[in-house]
Amino acid sequence: MQPVVTAAEARALDRVTMTDVGLPGVVMMEVAGRGVAAEVQRALAERPGPVVVVCGGGGNGGDGLVVARVLRAAGVDATAFLAVPASAVTGDAVTHLGVYQRSGGALVDASGDDGPALIAAAAARAAVVVDALFGIGVTRAVEGRLAAVIAAIDGAPGRRIAIDVPSGLDADTGQVRGVAVRADVTVTMAAPKVGIAVAPGAAYAGRVVVVDIGVPPAVLAAMAPRAALVEAADVVAWQRPRDALTHKHRRGHLLVVAGAPGTRGAGRLAAIAGLRAGAGLVTLAGPSGGGELAAPDPIMTAALDDAGGLGALLAGKQALAIGPGMPADARGRAWIDHALAAGVPCVIDAAGLGHLVGRLDAVAAAAGRVVLTPHSGEAARLLGTTAAAIDADRPAAVRALAAATRAVVLLKGPRTLVCDGRAGDAIAINPTGGPALATAGSGDVLTGVIGALLAAAQPPAIAASLGAYLHGAAGDALAATLGQGVIASDLPEAIARLAR
Repeated sequence: MQPVVTAAEARALDRVTMTDVGLPGVVMMEVAGRGVAAEVQRALAERPGPVVVVCGGGGNGGDGLVVARVLRAAGVDATAFLAVPASAVTGDAVTHLGVYQRSGGALVDASGDDGPALIAAAAARAAVVVDALFGIGVTRAVEGRLAAVIAAIDGAPGRRIAIDVPSGLDADTGQVRGVAVRADVTVTMAAPKVGIAVAPGAAYAGRVVVVDIGVPPAVLAAMAPRAALVEAADVVAWQRPRDALTHKHRRGHLLVVAGAPGTRGAGRLAAIAGLRAGAGLVTLAGPSGGGELAAPDPIMTAALDDAGGLGALLAGKQALAIGPGMPADARGRAWIDHALAAGVPCVIDAAGLGHLVGRLDAVAAAAGRVVLTPHSGEAARLLGTTAAAIDADRPAAVRALAAATRAVVLLKGPRTLVCDGRAGDAIAINPTGGPALATAGSGDVLTGVIGALLAAAQPPAIAASLGAYLHGAAGDALAATLGQGVIASDLPEAIARLAR
């Protein structure tokens, strides 16, 4: 997985590289700026024209001054706009401001009240606008003149390239601090920042390019960042291709408890997804009455009307997926309690999560490993807060719920997060999936996929991360051909094409 760092970790990486390794900060800034300049030149190859670089007074602005100087040396019409007084420039950026001026660089003082208008006028004619205003330094809402500067950058019709983090984004949570640049590309230094890897920041960052500025890999490894992005190589390593001697019992038997009368489709989606994701056998169980408990031909069915029946059905099963479309009554509560006591690995979703509100200690005391898959609203109910509070800091929310339940928690939504409450507070960030998954039943499919992976004896944290990746990648593949017409029943077959 690709390490992802907080603002504090990014500063520590720079500090250790400068003090312990001995690489001067002014050199790291030069390398950073040259990396950004290379990305700008790639953009200019598609659409030539002037470049505007909007600089702040800190390290981000220093990177921007290097960008403007390198581009001008290459014959590009590049102009740096300094959005703060020259006296407010600090650190190594002071050196690069002097170098830029002495080398004849075009510099516009945009620190006055007319600064936003000056930037907006130049940006309107530019092929590329480089955001070198704040980087990782934003901790409160951007207001007034600097908010107007960001608006001027955002109004540019050309390509917008941000340095490290789009200005206005919180580098740790991905939240917009009042207003933020919407970049087409973000060139980030040494490692991606959490704020551009999670939602909503990822949507503002655009395509992310990582530039090596001299931080030794050993320094990054020693820091052991608490977040990482799942990569395609991880998915290949986690999957277990079937050998020639594989038979259905070796692939595991999954029990799906889902689908009360009126919501039978939820159970069927979870069950067929379990088969498509590789389970050898799937049994779908749900309460009788209100219509036939039917399922596609390969799926076995069983009527379930009491907790004792669940105990009998769990015999010989390698995993349990429970919750989608499940009753919210006492029977459902009894099934959840039985599932927690049975010692069988289980994934709990949807209505099943409702039976855990106010009882997180029951999950922590479960006899077997548990995967919880809430969306923001469900996580809010479990933690006794609001969905807005969950989304204000999704990394903190998934860690809090994992710690309280000692379960693997998969927080659904854009850039799904996974945290194993028994393994500390590290989070895995899933990069796949998009609007195509915003359709009824999509979560039921994910429940079935994770259940199948648990039945195949995948560790719960890997089952959750791998399931999220395959589910999202299937949605992405379908969106490429079906656009906004993707429905949940399309997903299982697309997942089967990706699973090994």
